[in-house]
Amino acid sequence: AVSALLPAGPRDAVTGPGIRPAFIDKESPMTLPTIYREEHEQFREQARRFIAREIAPFHDAWEKDKQVPRELWRKAGEAGLLCMTTPEQYGGLGADLLFPFVLNEELAKVFATGPSFGLHSDIIAPYIVNFGTEEQKQKWLPRMASGETISGIAMTEPGAGSDLQSIRTRAVADGDSYVISGQKTFISNGQLADLFVVVTKTDTTQGAKGVTLFLVESDRPGFRRGRNLEKIGRKAQDTSELFFDEVRVPKENVLGGVGKGFVTLMGELPRERMLIAAGAVNVIEAVLDETIRYTKERTAFGQRIIDFQANRFALAEMKAEATMLRIFVNQCILMLAEGKLDTTTAAMAKLQTTEAQCKIVDNCLQMFGGYGYMWEYPVARAWADSRIQRIYGGTSEIMKELIGRTL
Repeated sequence: AVSALLPAGPRDAVTGPGIRPAFIDKESPMTLPTIYREEHEQFREQARRFIAREIAPFHDAWEKDKQVPRELWRKAGEAGLLCMTTPEQYGGLGADLLFPFVLNEELAKVFATGPSFGLHSDIIAPYIVNFGTEEQKQKWLPRMASGETISGIAMTEPGAGSDLQSIRTRAVADGDSYVISGQKTFISNGQLADLFVVVTKTDTTQGAKGVTLFLVESDRPGFRRGRNLEKIGRKAQDTSELFFDEVRVPKENVLGGVGKGFVTLMGELPRERMLIAAGAVNVIEAVLDETIRYTKERTAFGQRIIDFQANRFALAEMKAEATMLRIFVNQCILMLAEGKLDTTTAAMAKLQTTEAQCKIVDNCLQMFGGYGYMWEYPVARAWADSRIQRIYGGTSEIMKELIGRTL
């Protein structure tokens, strides 16, 4: 159904059709430019209906369960919501890069953080599309697009976060196989995933050049899942420890070439960081809308909360910052879709949006008073869910270091 919305004609394997110039949204009181076209807005309606039917009513229960059901992934696959930018010959839609950002916007509007579709479809699938062998693409991508196979990336370790060169998980060549041993932690989709991209060291003397990626199936002997970790926020998203006790994988499971893992990971970072940056702006906008609505309804000392000048000025400042961030992020998304977004600009977007997200959501929670501290209020969940944004995908400190190196 979704493929019918895509423009006719040849599509690039990764970015899809060329991005047309933005147009002015006549309905917006601020007449902000939008990067989306008619086919994106039609898809938005489909995504919105799916979320209203299959996600929003059940998210509270999933937060208690600490994971979403596998059936949701299959339903998302049937609806064309997984691996949208993956080429059609591998089970995807061959859609342009704007489609996943539309889906992420709609998920943010209902504060749904449980379904980790973006990691699966827009980070891991592109690794396989861009760096996998033909056999790997044929084997895994159709299953990922259908939701039959759920994926995760095993990168972070107890002693190694942003510094990938210091990872300790080893992959040792043994005949026509590699034997992987090590431990990973904070792995999203860790309880549900059937396939992991595992970051290893194949040569401990070569630094970044000794990093190699492997595709590792979860049913291989020696692989074990640890506990589903108890987090501050994003409670419906399963996040786990993983253990590799001499897990044997064939050499055909190397992803991107031996010693090419660091380069492979760096090549996809702009896309990953823009997904985080866009997610931050989406949450900022959703929380601001909720807060403005609440302050217009709630009264204190005989007047609406929004009628206090201090509150109105604070909201005005947050709205101005959110608008500036939206325009910058949208421009970065267009640059990403055209293959023109550099790693430094992506780092700037990730840094500024996630820092603003934590600040603005906290300020909005304050305007709810005691109700803002109640889990049943979306602002409370957004507050808890937002804090990780400054950490994963590269901490704010790492973003500053990357930007600082270019000065």
